[in-house]
Amino acid sequence: MFKKLIIIAAALFGCVLVLPTIAPGTFGFLPNFMQPIPLGLDLKGGAHILLSVDTDAMNAEQNGQLYDGIRAALVNRDKGLIRFSNLTRGGDSVSVVIRDAGEMSNARGRIRSEFGDNIDIKQTGNSLEVSFTSRAREQRLGDVVSRSIEIIRNRIDSIGTKDPSIQQQGSQYILVQLPGVDNPERIKDLIGKTAKMTFHLVNERITNEQLMSGRPPVGTEFLPHIENPAMIVPVFTRVEVSGENLIDSQASFDQQNGMPVVTTVFDSVGARRFARLTTAHVDERFAIVLDGQVLSAPVIRQPIIGGRGQISGGFTVQSAKDLSVLLRSGALPAPLIVVEERTIGPGLGEDSIRAGKIASFFGVLFIMIFMLVVYRGFGLIANFVLLVNLTMLMGFLALFGTTMTLPGIAGLVLTLAMAVDANILIFERMRDEMRAGASSLKAVDSGFRRAFKAILDANLTTLICTLILFQFGAGPIRGFAVVLSVGVFTTLFTCVPLSRLVIDTYMNGKNKKIGFIKPELSNSKEIA
Repeated sequence: MFKKLIIIAAALFGCVLVLPTIAPGTFGFLPNFMQPIPLGLDLKGGAHILLSVDTDAMNAEQNGQLYDGIRAALVNRDKGLIRFSNLTRGGDSVSVVIRDAGEMSNARGRIRSEFGDNIDIKQTGNSLEVSFTSRAREQRLGDVVSRSIEIIRNRIDSIGTKDPSIQQQGSQYILVQLPGVDNPERIKDLIGKTAKMTFHLVNERITNEQLMSGRPPVGTEFLPHIENPAMIVPVFTRVEVSGENLIDSQASFDQQNGMPVVTTVFDSVGARRFARLTTAHVDERFAIVLDGQVLSAPVIRQPIIGGRGQISGGFTVQSAKDLSVLLRSGALPAPLIVVEERTIGPGLGEDSIRAGKIASFFGVLFIMIFMLVVYRGFGLIANFVLLVNLTMLMGFLALFGTTMTLPGIAGLVLTLAMAVDANILIFERMRDEMRAGASSLKAVDSGFRRAFKAILDANLTTLICTLILFQFGAGPIRGFAVVLSVGVFTTLFTCVPLSRLVIDTYMNGKNKKIGFIKPELSNSKEIA
């Protein structure tokens, strides 16, 4: 009895899970974990964006770190200065000339201790050529992609986009699918910006002639203003405060003029640096730089010691919100390039849903008619179990938050076909047992017991295939694999224990006639 209650409770639980999908918003009293099945991009419409990590920019930044690390290793006050010259970057390597040949071994040791096994060092005379190993570059690329996915997810979640799909494709690509998005350009701008913010002092000693020449002196760079690219702001290259020290950023309004602004909050390190900067340079200008463009260059009127700042720059309400999202989520470790972009309208999704419903309806209908014609009363039981299987499958997909796509609908239909196949194996085994002279009760028992191994083998091999598809597939292929793998478990549950429970209830311990087995095919007098 306890086993029967467990089977009934599991079936009812799976069926109840599908209620929010069947009638969204109707069952408000249900727990929060019971949600409708989210629809994929091909069913709901939205944006499909394929991004690629800018490996050239990533390698350039990595070589910059290599350049700075080599210089720091050779100019070490604690260990002494190693005289060198011609420290230059070229391609994927950094070269340096050690003036004293006797210091060559010491120089190699210092550089090696700075970077470990991540570099290759080639010596030609007094010259050293240092480059990162291919393994180190691959590891760096993997880290960049992983961090970029996390930051993109934070940015998309911050603007309230529902059911986004963000996943890695290959070694350097990121696929972003956003169902239901009606403004893909804004999303593309939001996730594609590096959002690297830094604070620099403005070099007030630069003359107009120098600005017009476009050749900044050493230690200074000319950056365009974000509102007017023709206006060039000369800033010192030294970063006084980095956006990495930001812990919060929100869109707000200036209390004096009511214009949209972005407020920033620094961590303890950033607050100290910001306080030191604003205290030492009162009445001087400092520039707020975002991705190589000057957001604003205000004059420091008084020291700012609370770790809180305010960025103004002619923002609209929307641009202020977008900038706060970018700063709050953090800077991308490397620029991202849009490789492919597609926008799918909701009309195409509606057509796909309609076609999927029609295909599923007729598929299930023909299967049920076939089972009724061939197996009669037991076919009715099989159809009931089939509907429970379909309901449970959709319910558990909703519980797991699985996004339904067109390939997912194909997996749904294939699951039903597998479930029917399992019932046919059981019923045909019963027929064979009755032909051999078994009673109807014994035929039912033997049919389930002896067909179970074949059913289990078939479903396990299907499950192995789905796991392989999920591991090596992407996007729609994974959706198909998820639906089919969940369908394997619901099929095993409904076609064996649940179907056995219903048939045993019908038989009620008696040798009743099994309608789809003709008496002349049986040697049993008990069912004649």
